[in-house]
Amino acid sequence: MSDSNTLKSQYSAQVEADIERNAKEQERVAAELAALQEQLQTLDHDRTLLVGMREALSGQGTAAVAEEAPVAPKAAPPVELPKARKPKGESAAPKQRAKKAAGKKDTAKKAPTVAQPRTPGTPTLRELVLNLITTSTEPRSAAEVTTTLAETHPERKAGGTVVRNTLESLVARGQAERTKQNKSVFYTALPAPATAEDAAGKKDAPANA
Repeated sequence: MSDSNTLKSQYSAQVEADIERNAKEQERVAAELAALQEQLQTLDHDRTLLVGMREALSGQGTAAVAEEAPVAPKAAPPVELPKARKPKGESAAPKQRAKKAAGKKDTAKKAPTVAQPRTPGTPTLRELVLNLITTSTEPRSAAEVTTTLAETHPERKAGGTVVRNTLESLVARGQAERTKQNKSVFYTALPAPATAEDAAGKKDAPANA
């Protein structure tokens, strides 16, 4: 009888040890899974930022070409084909009016859409966006900057994507900082780096007693 009790106690102790080992293994796997999920979220966020920077860099080249472009070229007038002879007694006026209206529509469709050149002396879009977030007392999102830009500079018709790319280019240049709150991204202007003249002025200034 005592041998049976001893064997039962050994099995019970082994089962308890296995249960404890299983629990620890579950904790370890859960911790690794949480770390991998966090790493995946970080990689996904970094990819989004890199794609935005790539679009910003490619958008800068397109914007520069558009700003330096001369006056928009005029579309060539449509070539009128010889009119067919109409039978006597049939009025051609309604059909001629319809043909002229169709020609105007075709000209409007074929005319290329060219960005208006920037007036000399006016700030660039990057300068306007940087000034908006610099004068703001709190971080601003791309949507807020787009709305404010449309209200203060309605002549600069910049969409949300263009403004977001401009903000990302400022981050890439070290002129702005990006912060994330929940699922929203906000931008804050960074202090301008000290110039060589400022550094020389600080060096030549007498030390305080």
